[in-house]
Amino acid sequence: MTQGTILTTQKEGTLTVTLNRPEVHNAFSDQLITDLVTCFHTIRTDEDVHVVVLTGAGKSFCAGADLNWMKQMMHYSKEQNIEDSRTILRLYETIAACPKPVIGRVNGPAFGGGVGLVAICDLVVCVPETKFGFTEVKLGLIPAVISSFVAQRLSPAAMRRFFMTGERFDATTAQAIGLVDAITPMESLDDTIHTWSTQLRSSGPQAVGEVKALIATMLTMDSEEYKEYTVEKIAALRTSSEGQEGMGAFLEKRKPRWSDQ
Repeated sequence: MTQGTILTTQKEGTLTVTLNRPEVHNAFSDQLITDLVTCFHTIRTDEDVHVVVLTGAGKSFCAGADLNWMKQMMHYSKEQNIEDSRTILRLYETIAACPKPVIGRVNGPAFGGGVGLVAICDLVVCVPETKFGFTEVKLGLIPAVISSFVAQRLSPAAMRRFFMTGERFDATTAQAIGLVDAITPMESLDDTIHTWSTQLRSSGPQAVGEVKALIATMLTMDSEEYKEYTVEKIAALRTSSEGQEGMGAFLEKRKPRWSDQ
């Protein structure tokens, strides 16, 4: 179905969310941000969705900020700019906090804020021709809002280089620095997505969400507090219905119930 600036399709528990502004290389607009936030809020509680694929229509993944959006920002006050930045931050936080695994299907170029979308995906595959770039410095700006999400994939050294130079880099470099997990030709892109989706659907859906929460918590807690959190968390999951089903299935040498969903 089409929801404003995005297109969603669902098959076998996998929901594909497509940025649907190909005429502007799927650049951000207020409406696109709103539609994505609404979509990912809905996904959180949709029990029929086990895996989410994020991609772009046409030849690009996401070109960052829309030119018309940038023209509006030129005349914003500081307070309006702060509110605008909080809106885009809310988008990244909403997708990052999604309890369902999110696969980035990078079908073409990603620049500026579009690279932020790549960085918040749990698994990322791109085509060999893909170009990336943190191009904000070329406009006298910095990739501030996306930096905390990019830092979960790139080292500080890589961030310094690519944030300061604003240079464009290719898929091989993106994989080497940890931005993407796999590179595959366009004709094999969906095969890779299918393989990953199948693997993810064989995992306990609650457990997958808890893995995402575990890593997010590790980044915010001090070490001793985090250790106690892990003890409490594994105890809770062992006694949960999903944990009991998973361990029972293993001992009984059968597939857990969620594998048939």
